[in-house]
Amino acid sequence: MRDRHGVGAALLAATLLATVACAPEREGGGRTPPPFTASEATSAAAGSGETLTPARPRTLVTGLTVPWAIAFLPGGDALVTERESGRLLRVTPRGEVHEAGVVEGVAASGEGGLLGVAVSPRYATDHFVFVYFTAENDNRIVRYRYDGRLSDRKVIVSGIPKGGIHNGGRLAFGPDGYLYASTGETGEGGMAQDKNSLGGKILRMTADGRPAPGNPFGTLVWTYGHRNVQGMAWDERGHMYATEFGQNTYDEINLIEKGRNYGWPEVEGVGGRPGYTDPLLTWSTSEASPSGLAYAHGALWAAALRGERLWRVPVDGSGRVGRPTALYTGEYGRLRAVAAAPDGTLWVSTSNRDGRGSPRRGDDRILVVRPSS
Repeated sequence: MRDRHGVGAALLAATLLATVACAPEREGGGRTPPPFTASEATSAAAGSGETLTPARPRTLVTGLTVPWAIAFLPGGDALVTERESGRLLRVTPRGEVHEAGVVEGVAASGEGGLLGVAVSPRYATDHFVFVYFTAENDNRIVRYRYDGRLSDRKVIVSGIPKGGIHNGGRLAFGPDGYLYASTGETGEGGMAQDKNSLGGKILRMTADGRPAPGNPFGTLVWTYGHRNVQGMAWDERGHMYATEFGQNTYDEINLIEKGRNYGWPEVEGVGGRPGYTDPLLTWSTSEASPSGLAYAHGALWAAALRGERLWRVPVDGSGRVGRPTALYTGEYGRLRAVAAAPDGTLWVSTSNRDGRGSPRRGDDRILVVRPSS
């Protein structure tokens, strides 16, 4: 999808789209939790007198260029990617910035460049970090050993389709210890439904880039029918969630489950059609263009690009979402990454220097948010 331009007036889409009693059947049985249209749900929350804003964010770092992803090392420092420069930065909780290295082979253009970063859950013994980037002819995932510097470079996945738009790029380790990667369909919707293509998917793999045991099709593919997943997170019960760009009408949060088809390009938003899995939550595209996603304090926290806000979406133990709340609307411009820090805060990056924002003094920056429950 387009990483949409500007902040338009919200498309106030209708009402809550379903109730538990009439929720459509999901592929593979069971019922889809009732989806919300976020604009109406937020208005309802505001009308109830609910406190909408946690403590004001603290600016940790300024002067960055499109900080795309954030992943924490065991000691509390974070690795941060810069999409355009190809630099991997190490940022301390005190706001000190050091260059960990420049990733070899990054060919930044359009929405491509140095994108995701993930730290091995066994970092204390293997010192592995992983990056996802756009190269000359494809998108790829590379593993490094990081011990103050990058070394032992190994390409573990190559041949992921690349384009001027929709390169996916998010990396994260799940609670099962395997590495997950989101890929985009580069504007060619048909590849999202093609299980033999790596485009328009969520992939699941070992640290060597092999299909993880239990993958549904015997390949790297975990789920398919995605347009451009930009955020992935898990709650404490192991439910996986993902943010996804729609086209013209609905952006989404989805509950991600093994082997499911999330509908693109056949369905945008809630379709209620057999064989496709409906989202938990939809937004109008002017409210969101949801990017990074984190889970903390019983809620999902989604960074919005075009929407220029941080969304707080409560979730319960069954994977259902509650009423979303929009935070800091328009105050910091486009928000790209959000990551849960070891100290319980959230680190949120701006993306005002990506060619689609309006840079402010000090942009781009990393903000520290202390969540409210």
